Amino acid sequence: MAYQPHSKVIITCAITGNITRPEQSPYLPITPQQIADSALEAAEAGASVAHIHVRDPETGRPSMSIDLYRDVMGRIRAKNSRLIINLTTGPGGRFVPSEEDPKVAGPGTTLMAPEKRVEHIELLKPEICTLDLNTMNSGGQVVINTPPNVRKMAARMRAARVLPEIELFDSGDIHLARDLLADGTLQGPPLCSLVLGVKYGFDPSPETMLYARNLLPEGATWAGFGIGRSEFPMVAQSWLLGGHVRVGMEDNLYLSKGVLAKTNAELVAHAAQILKDLGATVATSAEARAMLKLS
Repeated sequence: MAYQPHSKVIITCAITGNITRPEQSPYLPITPQQIADSALEAAEAGASVAHIHVRDPETGRPSMSIDLYRDVMGRIRAKNSRLIINLTTGPGGRFVPSEEDPKVAGPGTTLMAPEKRVEHIELLKPEICTLDLNTMNSGGQVVINTPPNVRKMAARMRAARVLPEIELFDSGDIHLARDLLADGTLQGPPLCSLVLGVKYGFDPSPETMLYARNLLPEGATWAGFGIGRSEFPMVAQSWLLGGHVRVGMEDNLYLSKGVLAKTNAELVAHAAQILKDLGATVATSAEARAMLKLS
């Protein structure tokens, strides 16, 4: 499969995430107002897609509250109806075995029924939502996304007419994606993201991204992104290999070594400058909608 760098590249900004902790940065968006404002600022800096998690405004901890998602979406839509909204379905997949009996869930377990993980998608109908295919060790915990549960979530996304963004953390995830396309669970050509730099997943290197790209289903639209210090190197690498890009405080808090980003817009602007220096043009939201065949 031949790939060429895009003349126009889509930048997704992952605003706040699920794993990043407020104590790691005083600038991490927490409240619906902060998350929405950060998404709007990122759009002004060049992002055409905002990837959204929500958090408990009191504690800053991850939340799956439908009311919080609705609040964030409403605030964004009130000021920018063009920005593409991508809501997460990732939370609800972690298992931490108890020390007394590993069959029993211990503190930190978030496992929930697949139907609950997509309830906000069915109600709010963003343009895009994530669909994680990984079952893996992650930060001392285990992320579990079994094929039957993935199929249930994918069916509900399809019924809601929401485009799944298939997140791929290792090569086995890509083979699962191929099976889901082959049996009609997913419709092609798919939208895929290669996640590099999560410990025990894809290594954030040019060789790994090239290998992963070459495994993708035929015709896939894809992005590659790096976690932590690999964020900006993977911006360049993804574009060079024919992909789109993602940055944001979900993935990385630093603008440069030891320098915290104060806004997501700073991260987006830096990525946009890297792309422009390489000869790329950053896609507008309208151009991204056309490329992704969104209404």
